[in-house]
Amino acid sequence: MSLSDFYLLVVLAQESNMRKAAEKLFVTQPALSQRLQAIEKQWGVQLFLRSRKGLLLTPSGEIVVDFAKNILDRQEKLMEEIQELQTNVHGTLKIACASIVGQNWLPKVLKEFVKRYPRAKISLITGWSSEILKSLYEGEVHVGIIRGHTDWKGAKYHLFDDSLCLVDREIKNVEEVLETDRPFIQFKSDSDYYQEIQNWWHRRFKTVPKRTIVVDQIETCKQMTYNGIGYAILPEITLAKSETDVYRIPLMDDKNKPLTRDTWLLGYESSFELRQVKAFLDIVQEYIKK
Repeated sequence: MSLSDFYLLVVLAQESNMRKAAEKLFVTQPALSQRLQAIEKQWGVQLFLRSRKGLLLTPSGEIVVDFAKNILDRQEKLMEEIQELQTNVHGTLKIACASIVGQNWLPKVLKEFVKRYPRAKISLITGWSSEILKSLYEGEVHVGIIRGHTDWKGAKYHLFDDSLCLVDREIKNVEEVLETDRPFIQFKSDSDYYQEIQNWWHRRFKTVPKRTIVVDQIETCKQMTYNGIGYAILPEITLAKSETDVYRIPLMDDKNKPLTRDTWLLGYESSFELRQVKAFLDIVQEYIKK
């Protein structure tokens, strides 16, 4: 049965009169009678009793008309939901984000997103930038936030850059790393980040660190540095401004400019056509302009 058939039955039940129902449905009485007969044949039962006083619902007719009302109510609610989708942000926003950004920058942006669009959902995965790119290429996420250089061919938005700093409780000048016996604490990361640090070190000192400690997580590296175990090179985004008992020395490149690391928002153009993704991008752009 079509929705128009369900509506026809409901109108017949409401009017209890073939003539009035035909007028409301804008059809002739013979056409309405013929359509009712076809519907009753489809159900295999008589739905209405014809009498001089009008139409009376049979017990089977009551059940079918209740079913028709339920279908029409659900259809109306569905139409309202579809209409709402055109004006409000729904759906799931799927993000893959570099761990450093996910811990230190993204939460503030997502807080605003959730506040504005409470009906939207968020799916977030974090990892190294190489893993983020893999998730994008395989279509697992709508947008990716990565660190460092990229040759991404789709939509690309620069979010921010932050300086790389030598961090320590004792060292006040970069050159002092050649004099100390304390270890250089490093954390595992994407190969391009690791290589960037290695290149800077060799250009600057033409040698290797005397001692090194390698840890799995950047947070472990930071906490070991803050506790005076050794020195580290950390992105400025990870350094708490409230921590005042450590020295932060910005690294400089060959042109005596700060050595920085870029952060990018990437995605396919088709993803940014989705309402929830466009809403997220709008908030991101507002945030980086502050």
